[in-house]
Amino acid sequence: MKQHIAHISLLVKDYDEAIEFYTKKIGFTLIEDTRLSETKRWVLISPKGANECYLLLAKAANEEQQEKVGNQAGGRVFLFLYSDDFWRDYKAMLNKGIEFVREPKVEPYGTVAVFKDLYGNLWDLLESKNNF
Repeated sequence: MKQHIAHISLLVKDYDEAIEFYTKKIGFTLIEDTRLSETKRWVLISPKGANECYLLLAKAANEEQQEKVGNQAGGRVFLFLYSDDFWRDYKAMLNKGIEFVREPKVEPYGTVAVFKDLYGNLWDLLESKNNF
């Protein structure tokens, strides 16, 4: 038996601003952008070269969802972006204005720093000592 997680839904305020942020500032690839209705789109993005799991950008559709944008994990790190070259990606993200809220630190498992996305969700940028 084999299973895997295909998509993780990420609440956003606006499809286009989220696509712009993730593709231009973080360097993700836009996989699909299909209009499903006047207000709903199927938008998949992923880190370059990744095909295991995509982020599904989901526009908040009501007040309850709007309140969760930027805080889907209750203030904890929500997503983990693994890198094959931490310092390359860290410097590139700094140069594009990404806000890091925890400076790089070498831990037993690898090098890690925490950044915010455009809505305030916290992410780990990390390079594993075990080649993830």
